[in-house]
Amino acid sequence: MPVRFGIAVFPGTWSERDCSHAVSLAGGESTFLWHADRDLKGSDCVVLPGGFAHGDYLRAGAIARFAPLMDAVAEHARAGGLVLGICNGFQILCEAGLLPGALLRNRGLQFLCQPTWLRVETVSTRFLAGLEVGNTLEIPISHGEGRYYADPATLAQLEAESRVALRYSGPTGELADQYNPNGSLHQIAGILNEQRNVLGMMPHPERACEALLGSSDGLALFSGVVRSLVAAGR
Repeated sequence: MPVRFGIAVFPGTWSERDCSHAVSLAGGESTFLWHADRDLKGSDCVVLPGGFAHGDYLRAGAIARFAPLMDAVAEHARAGGLVLGICNGFQILCEAGLLPGALLRNRGLQFLCQPTWLRVETVSTRFLAGLEVGNTLEIPISHGEGRYYADPATLAQLEAESRVALRYSGPTGELADQYNPNGSLHQIAGILNEQRNVLGMMPHPERACEALLGSSDGLALFSGVVRSLVAAGR
């Protein structure tokens, strides 16, 4: 059986079809999961895509985290199932307590939509299977609240446990403030939970899955899930 991706849809989600297309390019199958349902439909990996769930009222992701679907997502994660939160999905995961920290307004208080370079910081997760530490990926951002923040103790724990998955960098992996588009602490673009089966990231890999889009680097994340689960016999 092919690897199954369940793609969550909240009122205001807008990148679910882009994620579905990326899944098909990676050799997986996808189905959409409505926010009011609790059935994950046999998903091996749940994707919380980008958008403005419930209009981002109160805070980004603050209402979506109470959706019935998120109860099922939390159970799936606790059982070791894979969860990928992209942009608004990352915000929802933080609001739901599945990942630590928060996403604040961008430095400069402007919405940013531009290419970025990311440095791979760890490959001990299925999402980055097949890559190497130090690899760089060109993947765009599109957000107004993407500045990762956490208290010093949480940041220290993330670093000590190699749970920073992706960091904003230059094209050859150099770290400098000029490559940090939104002011994220430690130039963090993506983090993992303690079990390493939940990844939240602000950049949009589904927008970088074909050369026609300017980069196909984002496809590596979807392909990594498919390849590693097939190799493990699921």
